[in-house]
Amino acid sequence: MSAAEHSLHPEEKLQSLEKLVLCRELQLSTLLAIFGERSHLSFPSIFIYGHTGSGKTYILQTVLSTLELPHAFVSCVECFTTRLLFEQILNQLYNHCPGPENEFSSYERCDTFNDFVRFYKRAITSQGLENETVYIVLDKAETLREMDANLLPGFLRLQELTGNNVSVIFLTEIAWETFRPNTGCFEPLAMYFMDYSKAELQKILSSDHPEEFSPEFYASYINILLGVFYTVCRDIKELRHLAALNFPKFCEPVVKGEAKETDTHKLWRNIESHLKRAMQTVYLREISSSQWERIQQEDREASQLKGLSAHAHVELPYYSKFLLIAGYLASYNPARTDKRFFLKHHGKIKKTDFLKKHEKTSNHLLGPKPFPLDRLLAILYSIVDSRVAPTANIFSQISSLVTLQLLTLVGHDDQLDGPKYKCTVSLDFIRAVARTVNFDIIRYLYDFL
Repeated sequence: MSAAEHSLHPEEKLQSLEKLVLCRELQLSTLLAIFGERSHLSFPSIFIYGHTGSGKTYILQTVLSTLELPHAFVSCVECFTTRLLFEQILNQLYNHCPGPENEFSSYERCDTFNDFVRFYKRAITSQGLENETVYIVLDKAETLREMDANLLPGFLRLQELTGNNVSVIFLTEIAWETFRPNTGCFEPLAMYFMDYSKAELQKILSSDHPEEFSPEFYASYINILLGVFYTVCRDIKELRHLAALNFPKFCEPVVKGEAKETDTHKLWRNIESHLKRAMQTVYLREISSSQWERIQQEDREASQLKGLSAHAHVELPYYSKFLLIAGYLASYNPARTDKRFFLKHHGKIKKTDFLKKHEKTSNHLLGPKPFPLDRLLAILYSIVDSRVAPTANIFSQISSLVTLQLLTLVGHDDQLDGPKYKCTVSLDFIRAVARTVNFDIIRYLYDFL
C-alpha cells in the first residue's frame, strides 16, 4: 500500500469501502473506528455475530484486503483439528502455500497452543510486523466449542499471551451468551450484524444487472423475485443464485421479441409457474443449474403428454371431491370474487371492479388463505348440481379431509367466529380430482382469468 493510501482519513476510507459494500455503512464505520490506525493497539478480541447471509464474512474480507491489513482468514469448518487450525494461521502469516514442491506440508508443525504462541511470535518478527496490528479472523467460530477447552480462552487472550498487537475476530451465527465457556474467559467486544431489509436486498441484487438490459428492467425483476421469496429466504447468497437462475426465463419474451421490457403483466405470466417450481428448490443444491433447467423442460413435456402426474390420483367419496374443490376455490380466490363466480343472477358487474390492476402477485404464489366454514358450504352448494343438505354426513367428510391433511384446520377450538380451514393440495392434484367429476376448475380460479 502506498503512503497516500496509508494516510487516508477515516471518512475517505469509508467512502472507498462503501462503493464495494452496499447497505452496511454503520457496520463499516464501526469496524474502521475499532481498527483505528495500523500502528494503534487494537481490541484483543472482537465477536461478530448474525444470521447467515448478513454480510459478515464478505465485509471482513473486503475491509482487510482493500486496506491491505496484515491478517489470516481461516474457516474453522475446514480445520477439524487444533493442529490444522494452528498451521493454517501460521501458513498465511508466513505466506507459505502447501504444494507439490514442499510435499503439501505446513511451514511449521504445531500441535499445542504453547507451540502456536511461540511460532506466532517468530512469524511476526520474521515478517517485520511488530509495529502493526495483525488480525486473525476465525470464520464459523461456533465449531471452536467442540475443540480443546483451552482453545477459545487462549484466542481471546492471544494479545496478552504473545505481547504483540494482535486482534482475533470471531465470526459466528450464534450470540455470545450461548458461546461463552463455563470456565469463564476474557470478554470480547461484541458486534451484531442485523439481517438485510427488503429494500436493502432490492438495492444489492439490482446492482448485479446484466449490461444488455436496462437497470430499471432488472430492478423490476428483482422486485417480483423478492415478492415471492422474501418470506422464506433472506440469505443474500441464495437470493443471488435464484436471481441468476430464473432471469433467463423472465427475459425470454423480450429476447424473442414477443414482449417489451415494460410489459410487466406478460412477463409475470411467463415466469409465474417457473418461480413456483423454484420455490421447492430454495437452499437445495443437489443438482447444478443446467441440470435443473433440463429437468424442468422434461417435466413440462411429460405433463403435456400424460396430462397429470401419477401422484395426483386419489380415491375420495363423491361429495368429498366437491368439498375439496370448494376448499381449494375458497383458499385461492379472493372472497370479493365469489359473487362473480358462483351467483347465477349476480347482475352486471363491471370488469374494472372485478379485476384490480395493482394485483401483480398470483394468489397461488402467496399460498392458500384461511376461509370460514360458511363460505366453504356456500361454494359447495353452488358447484354441485343437486342441492346438498348440511347433514352430519357432510360435516364428517370435512373432518375426514382434515384427517387426511387435504384440508387444515386453522385457529383454536374456542374461537367464537367458528372454525376456519385451508386447502393444502397442489393445483395438479385438484385438477385431477376435478377431472374425475367433470368439473372445469380453471374456469373458477381468479388467477387464470
